[in-house]
Amino acid sequence: MSAQTAFQEGVAPLLQLLLPGKEAEVLALKADPKVQERIEELACKSTEGALSEEDREEYEGYIRANKFVAILRRQARHRAGVAEL
Repeated sequence: MSAQTAFQEGVAPLLQLLLPGKEAEVLALKADPKVQERIEELACKSTEGALSEEDREEYEGYIRANKFVAILRRQARHRAGVAEL
């Protein structure tokens, strides 16, 4: 089993609590512009090999959060009958 599949199975009970009736709201969520700007800054630093240890930890946290949000959105699309892009 892949790590992604294991993660999805692990969070499935939580998604059952969060999603019913909230699919449209989840799909309409937009990133906070300041957070998005910071992620882009860290991505550039990462590409340049200029991340400090603290920056790397922060960036990894954003990456984990992004993966979780992507899974949440995928499940919301599935429940709402919206095709994947």
